[in-house]
Amino acid sequence: MRADGRAVTESPRPTDGAEPTGAPAPDEPTPVVEVVEGGEEVGRLPLPRRMRGECFGVASQLLGAARIRVMCEDSVSRMGRITGKMKKKMWIREGDLLIVRPWGFQEGKADILFRYSRTQAQYLARRNLLPASVNLFGTDAPTDAATPA
Repeated sequence: MRADGRAVTESPRPTDGAEPTGAPAPDEPTPVVEVVEGGEEVGRLPLPRRMRGECFGVASQLLGAARIRVMCEDSVSRMGRITGKMKKKMWIREGDLLIVRPWGFQEGKADILFRYSRTQAQYLARRNLLPASVNLFGTDAPTDAATPA
């Protein structure tokens, strides 16, 4: 019973053990990386869910109308679509690291699910979690141009 006297009924749950739509399957945990600095956990970063076909990608060209050309880790250039909830929440620029999910019925297109900040992308590169094809953020050995020969 609510405070105003109306009865509250719960929606029926499926009895076959299936989760409601939109919820992740219980046997597939969300892959995350825990960001630890100075012995203290700062946050968690999501990683692509390989079971769902998600992969890393880098934004290579802004096309307008919530569309971006993305170079995926499998060396395929796809047209990425910014999903509805990300349109107003997050701005994507060229060179940003993304999580994309390629469409199953049209190979040249994908949905953009998450954008990493520059600091987060550098953290993933330092931890060697990025494939070599999208690792633009690594801190490789610096080239010393000012060193005399």
